[in-house]
This record gives sequence, structure tokens and C-alpha cells, in this order.
Amino acid sequence: MAIKFQYNKTSLVELGKQLKVRTRALPTLKNKESALRLEVKKAKEHSQQLNEELEKALTQYSYMAELWNEFTPGLITVDDVVLETVKVAGVKTPALKEVIYTVQPFDTFAKPMWYTDGVAILKNLAQIGIESQVYEEKSRILDFQRKKTTQKVNLYEKVQIPGYQEAIRKIKRYMEDEENLSKASQKIVKTRHAAEEEEEQA
Repeated sequence: MAIKFQYNKTSLVELGKQLKVRTRALPTLKNKESALRLEVKKAKEHSQQLNEELEKALTQYSYMAELWNEFTPGLITVDDVVLETVKVAGVKTPALKEVIYTVQPFDTFAKPMWYTDGVAILKNLAQIGIESQVYEEKSRILDFQRKKTTQKVNLYEKVQIPGYQEAIRKIKRYMEDEENLSKASQKIVKTRHAAEEEEEQA
């Protein structure tokens, strides 16, 4: 990215401001990047942990496979998943607040004794599965923001800051050369005047 500038003091001041803004912002961006990297790792690990928990629970209840056939289809349904927004390293992410279920009424005397436990087990399994998906989404959002922050860090660090520094150097060098030329020409004019005056006096 070529930085546009003119060889004058106004351009020099403007470039100095831009450089200062980026130099000040860089440490903050780097901190944000490492914080996001850590949060992505945590969210992925938590999602993985919940998936393993779900697998474990499903295996644990596999002995009840025959009993599930006696279970009334549609006895329990997930009506809604209530999410809230939580800021993590300055990024808005979803967090599970509540899972709303509807359990169809059933006769506890007519149905087997394990029916109530079965409803609780299904609620728990659904809760774990939904929470795992929320953490997956959280991890995806955080990772996207981390990539954007990394791009900005690279842009500032490798392109813009060196670009502004180089442009400032060029302007300063140009202005110094101009000043030196001006002084040299003034000297020449002075010497010439002095020589002319000597000639006139002679």
C-alpha cells in the first residue's frame, strides 16, 4: 500500500499524526489478538468437553434403549432456546441462558415408573447438546474476530507504520536538501555581491 504524500510541512505533520495513531493502537491490538486467541481455545475446548459429556451420557443410558421404545413420541419438545449476549475481549458472543421445554401431561400411575426419570434424562441430554452448539458458534465468532485483528496488526506492523516512517524520512530529507540549497544559493549571492562591491570600490 503506497502512502500518498506531498513534500511539504503540512503533509509531514499529517503523516506524523497518522503514525502516532497506529503506533499507539498497535500494543492494544496485539493484546486483543492474544486475548481472542485464548478465548477461541477455551470455547473450542468447552464445546469438545460438552460433546464428550453427551457421548458419555448416551453410552451410559444405552442400557435403556429398549425402554425408549415405550416412550411416547413427542412427549417432550424444545420450544425455545434463550440466549444472551456476553462480551468476550470486546466481542459480542452468545451464551445459553435457558432452554424452554414443553412436556406433554402423562398419567404417572398408568405409565412406567421410569417415565419421570426419562423426561429428566432427555432434558439433560438436550441441554448438553444445545450448549455445545452455542459454544461452537461462540468459538466461530471469536475466531473470525481474531483473524480480523491479526490482519489489522499485520497491516499496521508490516505495512502502514514502516510506510509512514519512510514517507516522513523522504519529506525530511527533501526539506533538508531544499534548506541546504537555499543556504548555498544565499551564500553564492552574498559572495557575488561582495565581489561586485569590491570591483566598484576599486
